[in-house]
Amino acid sequence: MRKFNSHAAADEADRMWRRRLTPPQRLDILLDLLAAQRGTDEAANRFARVYRIVKRGRR
Repeated sequence: MRKFNSHAAADEADRMWRRRLTPPQRLDILLDLLAAQRGTDEAANRFARVYRIVKRGRR
């Protein structure tokens, strides 16, 4: 919980927080909201998560 001196300062802090979110974090928030609305985690089951695995050379 943070305190702000004005609504404008609070709004700016919200915008900065949203800008720092990565795409996977944004998707997780969306899925959490959908699951809360539906009462189940059906949306997460329909969205396939695909990650590319990159092999790195030895250090």
